[in-house]
Amino acid sequence: MRVSNGVEMLELEAEAFGGKIVIHPTLLWDDQEAILIDTGMPGQFEALVSAMNRVGISLDQLKAVILTHQDLDHIGNVPDIIKATEGRVKVFAHECDKPYIEGDLPLIKTNPKRMEKILESLPEDQSRIMLKLCENPPKANIDALLSNVQELPYFGGIKVLFTPGHTPGHISLYLKKSRVLIAGDAMICMDGNLRGPVEQTTLDMDTAISSLETLLAYDIDSVICYHGGVCNRKVHDQIESIIKN
Repeated sequence: MRVSNGVEMLELEAEAFGGKIVIHPTLLWDDQEAILIDTGMPGQFEALVSAMNRVGISLDQLKAVILTHQDLDHIGNVPDIIKATEGRVKVFAHECDKPYIEGDLPLIKTNPKRMEKILESLPEDQSRIMLKLCENPPKANIDALLSNVQELPYFGGIKVLFTPGHTPGHISLYLKKSRVLIAGDAMICMDGNLRGPVEQTTLDMDTAISSLETLLAYDIDSVICYHGGVCNRKVHDQIESIIKN
């Protein structure tokens, strides 16, 4: 789905922890190059490349991957992208999530000990697959660390906004030219309306809600949520409502 000129919200269907989910990586592109924001679940590499190809973008044009945070459904295909592009594509993330993405620390939410009860509730074949993923998650070296209000000089300016809470190093991205906010999991979208982050998967709910106040300083026309898609109706009013309530 084209959200703005050069801003494409991709759609991937995935099996995760006993259910189906739809997730939305974002592709920024022009005639020369492209940047991918988040990469889907492990095993979705071919589907991801096909989604990019439908927009008219090949891996050869991909310059960088920006990860909003460490969760499995966001980092899942980074190793495949690096391998397929022979290491040419650079990976960006916030320093607080760097050790988890690089494998120095286990991913917080899919640590096998933390996932024990959930895995026990799944059918045996699914539990076995998910346990393998939890024990051996995707890993990738971070080439560049991102910091709050840093501006990346691509596609008219990409402002990095530190929005911790969902994970320690969660970021959102504001596209200055198109006034699009890529929210990662800082919010979700339901029926075109914004909601706060999912409490069950958010490590620090108070911090996550407080982080949303940062977003109110920006002129936002549309929000892309990794879960739920696009919201473009009274964005500021909706964010303020989430914070107050």
